[in-house]
Amino acid sequence: MPRRAPMCITGAVAAALALAACTPTVPDSAAPAAPAPATAVIAEGLDAPWSIVFHEGTPLVSERDSGRVVELAADGSTREVGVIDGVVASGEGGLLGLAVHDRQLYTYVTADDGNRVERRELTGTPGALGLGSPTTVIDGIPSAGNHNGGRIAFGPDGMLYVTAGDAGDRDSAQDVDALSGKILRLTPEGEVPDDNPFDGSAVYSLGHRNPQGIAWDAGGTMYASEFGQDTWDELNVIEPGGNYGWPIVEGIADDEDFIDPVQQWQPSAASPSGIAVVGDDIAIANLRGERLRIVPLDDLAAATEWFTEEFGRLRDAVVAPDGSLWILTNNTDGRGDPSDGDDRILRLEVD
Repeated sequence: MPRRAPMCITGAVAAALALAACTPTVPDSAAPAAPAPATAVIAEGLDAPWSIVFHEGTPLVSERDSGRVVELAADGSTREVGVIDGVVASGEGGLLGLAVHDRQLYTYVTADDGNRVERRELTGTPGALGLGSPTTVIDGIPSAGNHNGGRIAFGPDGMLYVTAGDAGDRDSAQDVDALSGKILRLTPEGEVPDDNPFDGSAVYSLGHRNPQGIAWDAGGTMYASEFGQDTWDELNVIEPGGNYGWPIVEGIADDEDFIDPVQQWQPSAASPSGIAVVGDDIAIANLRGERLRIVPLDDLAAATEWFTEEFGRLRDAVVAPDGSLWILTNNTDGRGDPSDGDDRILRLEVD
């Protein structure tokens, strides 16, 4: 596939592209492609990377198959912080999402007895970071060769949110007593918050197939990206106790029993994973669709597409401490077409 050489981005181009729009239900007939903003390479040579977070300004990256957490230096070199014990890398499982809170590194791990979230103290200083002993935050999340979810993040309320796929058990997504097919909400210690929508339950929302991206805007509204089956992938606005319909419905159903997505795409143009709110937009990294989709917060039915088939599969999108947007390629995960230097982190200047 053609790949463009990374260059420097200009704010003027980014601003112009924000005016473009597409039809949300038929992404392949979107508005004519505009020139995408250029990029700069932050790091390369990563092995099936999955998630990027920042600890006191230092980027940390998870590698799904090796179970490694690496830190990035200013020159783009990597250093192993530690290897997460017990990772079972099979299919889409392994070391997935990362989150940082109060000098603790949280990891979403596929193990031999299911998916779990652990936390470890981050020791040392940048360039010499290490990991303390693990403490389990939550376990018993069903795992499978695919549909593991895996994104974790702290919301503006200070709570830990965890995306859990249906692990191939479709009907479990509608079962409030099951952890699969859900978005979960926990305290940093793994307790169930008193104000969760289901009494005594970590379940925050249900009816999900394989959600892999979560983010919040400045007003506290939560958004999630989700893999559909073979009809529609989705962008959802998440409400506490909300039911998003899987497996009864997929995509926009106009059924009062379920919450419809605000935008949907054919899987060939999407397979959305990590997302980030950057300025007035939501940036969505897409795997099979091999593009970065930009959705304006003031028009959630519109979108602009950047980098289509230029960098291959995109796994994550995060906002760096300096306000730039970083995107993570994912061509070494067994489903991509790696080129020299894969996998990479790319940096975009955004307004």
